[in-house]
Amino acid sequence: MQWRLIESSEALRLLIAQNSGCETVIVDTEFMRRNTFYPEAALVQLCFVAGDAVSDMAWLIDPLKIDDPEPLAVLLANSDVLKVFHSASEDLEVFQRWLGVLPQPLFDTQRAAALLDRGFGLGYRALVQDVCAVDLPKGETRSDWLQRPLTESQCDYAGLDVTWLSLVWRELNEQCMRQGKLHWVLADGSDAISAVGADIYKLHARIKTAWKLNSRELGVLTAVCRWREKTARDRNKPRAWIVDDQACLKLAVEDPRTLNALKDNIGLPSSVVRRHGEQLLELLAVQREVSDLDLPAKLPPPLDAAQRDLVKKLKAKVREIAITLAVAPEVLVYSKDYELLLREAQGDVFELPVHWLGWREDAVLVALRQFLASASE
Repeated sequence: MQWRLIESSEALRLLIAQNSGCETVIVDTEFMRRNTFYPEAALVQLCFVAGDAVSDMAWLIDPLKIDDPEPLAVLLANSDVLKVFHSASEDLEVFQRWLGVLPQPLFDTQRAAALLDRGFGLGYRALVQDVCAVDLPKGETRSDWLQRPLTESQCDYAGLDVTWLSLVWRELNEQCMRQGKLHWVLADGSDAISAVGADIYKLHARIKTAWKLNSRELGVLTAVCRWREKTARDRNKPRAWIVDDQACLKLAVEDPRTLNALKDNIGLPSSVVRRHGEQLLELLAVQREVSDLDLPAKLPPPLDAAQRDLVKKLKAKVREIAITLAVAPEVLVYSKDYELLLREAQGDVFELPVHWLGWREDAVLVALRQFLASASE
């Protein structure tokens, strides 16, 4: 394996221009996310693939030294070039924040491995070991990637992340084509792109015990969570640094009306009260004026014993289908989907998850819906 650092806008422009004929680019990122809402791009690794040639050259792009990353953004947005990642979700956040683009079409090797029944949620080192019988070093896993200059050890580690991934991709891509699953992998890549930032208005539902709130309290919680999300993004700070989940719940239930109540009853730190107290009181006052007709419906409670038993039967059905399709069952139906399937069978109306609308509908959802329909007779 060889690597070369790209540390200027001109060098980046020349690199992208010289590889304009590539059909596939292997991509990875190194980033830091300690005290920020957004991941901070620290390094981007590329390995270009053209035809049957296998390259052992890793190009390490330094975001801290490049003033004009536009050529990289153009490459990632080019629909004629396949982008290969391993477990792409956080990488997507990096590119959306830094470049304002999301790479597509996207081939995620972690997802491909699951669809080929090689294991669900495999880490990069485990997948390289499985496909290439190579045990990669992990010495720089917790490295400070924002330090400069980068060490030779860091660059070696970063380069291996894309050069070995190119070999893994070739093997998985060929298997996907043989088994007719390549369009599944690319569809899931498209779904991953669509999902970036999609749950911004549903964050209140992730808070434990939110289902216990009445409609008015839930309306307040929703408003507080949306305010917290916007504030965290604007300040680029973790959500919990703004207001933690427990305080969000207390604000919804106790409805404080003074700055002292925010501190004494809700337990907000004095610094938070000074910075955000007036905003929170104004937000709560607005929520008191919301008409009952405009309040959200209560969240569904946790599944009861009969529903949990039905979920077990659904999972058994999914395992049967997974064996037939030679895929990992966890990639067919996500854990959070089982409750949604029960709600759908009960007649609840909600926006269907985007991954329900593609290949999974025929491959598994039709059978599960029929199973639930027969179980209710």
